[in-house]
Amino acid sequence: MLKVSDHALVRFLDRSGAAEIEKLRNTLAHSLERARLGAERAGIADYVITADGLRYVVKNDVLVTVLESDMAPGRRRRRG
Repeated sequence: MLKVSDHALVRFLDRSGAAEIEKLRNTLAHSLERARLGAERAGIADYVITADGLRYVVKNDVLVTVLESDMAPGRRRRRG
């Protein structure tokens, strides 16, 4: 069976109109804003936000990945 990459899936959802990617992006950014402001006040641009069993990795004020709480940054979980 053909495998579909995460990148391709996101592009499909966006370009087919199956999901409103920009709306999701804005919702996610808004939900993390309080933590971003705290980091900004502390002069920190690289940090991890832990919420709802997930870890949001921010580098240079850009959310770069979302990990499950037991995953280490830089390590990928194998998919069965």
